[in-house]
Formats: sequence, C-alpha cells, structure tokens
Amino acid sequence: MTMISPTGELTLRTLAMPADANAAGDIFGGWVMAQMDLACGIRAAERAKGRVVTAAVNEMSFAMPVKIGDTLCIYTDIVKVGRTSMTLLVEAWAQRYLSPQMDKVTNALFVMVALDQDNKPTPLPPE
Repeated sequence: MTMISPTGELTLRTLAMPADANAAGDIFGGWVMAQMDLACGIRAAERAKGRVVTAAVNEMSFAMPVKIGDTLCIYTDIVKVGRTSMTLLVEAWAQRYLSPQMDKVTNALFVMVALDQDNKPTPLPPE
C-alpha cells in the first residue's frame, strides 16, 4: 500500500468544532474552504511582502469528511509566480481525533494577487 503525504508547507492548523458541523457531525465544506483561503492569505502575503487577495479558486471536490474533533491541517505550496499574481497548491488534511491518522480531504489551486495601497495589482518583489 502506498502512503501519500502532504505537499507543501504546513501553514495552518485548527480544530473542527461543533459550530462548524451539520447535524450528522460532518464539518461544512465552506468552513474547510475558508480555512484554505486563510492559509493562502498567510503564505501569499509572506511571499508578496504585503497585501494580497484571492482572485480565483479552481474546482474542489471532497474525498472524505472532516468530523468534529479532527484537527484540520492546511498545506500550501507556491507552484507559479507571475508579475502580480501567484498560484498556490493547497491541500486540506484531517488529523483524526485523538489519533495520528492523517487523511487528505481536498485540494485546490488558489490564485492570489498582490495589491498596492490603491487596491491596484502591484508587482511581486523578487524572492
């Protein structure tokens, strides 16, 4: 059996709580996506050395549910850098409650754009 592991850098960890779940105890997909967006904002702002916004997210499908008590771990990898934007591969993994087991929940490509003080796209600084 082949074990897969996360791609990229661990950028965000948070606990899935009852307020984020439906009646069956499954965490809402929109909450998971919001955590992925937060992680992208952190990683992209570090790379841009300034303000960034989400410009696009590619399609997302969920391989398995996140349950109450799981730790949601978001990994980010900058896969492309343009003049004013960057594309990040974002993976969401669930560390199961009181267990070392990690399951990949979903992934997506996020496009983030650097903005200046006038809300206009601005060139990314060199690395």
